[in-house]
Amino acid sequence: MRVWAARSAIALMTAVALTACGSQPETGAPPTPSASTSERPPAGLASVLVQVPEQFAQSPLDEPRRAQIPAGWTIEVIARVPKARMAAFAPDGALLVSVPATGQVLTVRPDQRTLLDGLEQPHGMYFAGSTLYVAESNRVDTYDYVDGRAVNRRTIAGNLPDAKSPDLHGAYAHALKSVVVGSDGAVYFSIGSTGNISAEDRIATPPRATVMRVPPGGGAVTPFATGVRNGTGLAFAPDGSLWTAVNNRDDVADPQGRVRQDYVDDHPPESVAKLSQGRELGWPFCNPDGAPPAGFIRDMQTNPDGSKMDCAALPPVEQTLGAHSAPLGMSFAQLPAPYGSGALVGVHGSWNRRSPQAPEVSFFGWDDGTLGPQQTLVGGFQADDGTRWGRPVAAVSGPDGAVYITDDYAGAVYRLAPPA
Repeated sequence: MRVWAARSAIALMTAVALTACGSQPETGAPPTPSASTSERPPAGLASVLVQVPEQFAQSPLDEPRRAQIPAGWTIEVIARVPKARMAAFAPDGALLVSVPATGQVLTVRPDQRTLLDGLEQPHGMYFAGSTLYVAESNRVDTYDYVDGRAVNRRTIAGNLPDAKSPDLHGAYAHALKSVVVGSDGAVYFSIGSTGNISAEDRIATPPRATVMRVPPGGGAVTPFATGVRNGTGLAFAPDGSLWTAVNNRDDVADPQGRVRQDYVDDHPPESVAKLSQGRELGWPFCNPDGAPPAGFIRDMQTNPDGSKMDCAALPPVEQTLGAHSAPLGMSFAQLPAPYGSGALVGVHGSWNRRSPQAPEVSFFGWDDGTLGPQQTLVGGFQADDGTRWGRPVAAVSGPDGAVYITDDYAGAVYRLAPPA
């Protein structure tokens, strides 16, 4: 085992990378690697050395890295998976990671091997008993998971829009999809918008910028929630309610209709919303605004006179993250004290903010049927100058009580473990 220590980095602000938050492709080049930030960790967190076994010490983990994690916890690299995205635990305890860029689903623990290959940008995964659900860019399939193998593929939702759809001519910024299954067997999956303010998505067939529902046992696919620009974060809470973490729009105009960088930097916040049948999250005509629960205001570029949608009539968003944070994976977990039950969200970090929003793993405490404010569970991926050495995508709780985190920039999977 080799344990790296970090070096401080203080320099002028540099440009930041593309992320799924924007209308740019999710695969955009991230910032140049750098050592961890020298800023003091948030309360309750400690700056610790990232444990990197010798066989995993390739760039950007070939030099010391330091993360901010709960005091007394440890963080270790357990696998290197270039462009790793979502994660899910199988019934036998195996950890699966999706890699849209290679069309694969990999098993990375207890050993690394290919579970599925030749898929079309596989992203979200979900287990309902021994049935594995995989959301590709153009379909949602199920498999029987037997003896560590995924067999007997069936399609439950096909012909979904992606960059290969004839009418889109390759222009699809948010083609990656996520999937979850309710306790009644209904299947829910996200369809992201094609672009930043592509209002035609709302009347497409099937409609984009939605969370869709397949009834128990299969059947017609119908919209469950609309105006969801890019809701790759999908998860069921302890009470069975469905939640989403949403990447909201970029380059929004201020209330006077002017696109100003100082306004764009902090508007609109990203949404963390509880979904129910017919929930409307406003995009691209209304944007959340203000502290949570955040009400909606008119988008001055797409809905200046309010004729497209009555934004004031929309129910407020239950929780938010900072503008352009780019939340991706979302799951619910039971963590040791002082955290308890809550939602884990992989925050990818901003690409178009003057002072970059830092990547992190966020925790939202579950309290009496709703989510509390955002807390940093893992930070330190971004240096003082805005450059980064890692960008978390998903965080899921394992059967051993640890949290497993994917990072598509560092190409790594981390194990965050509480004290024994």
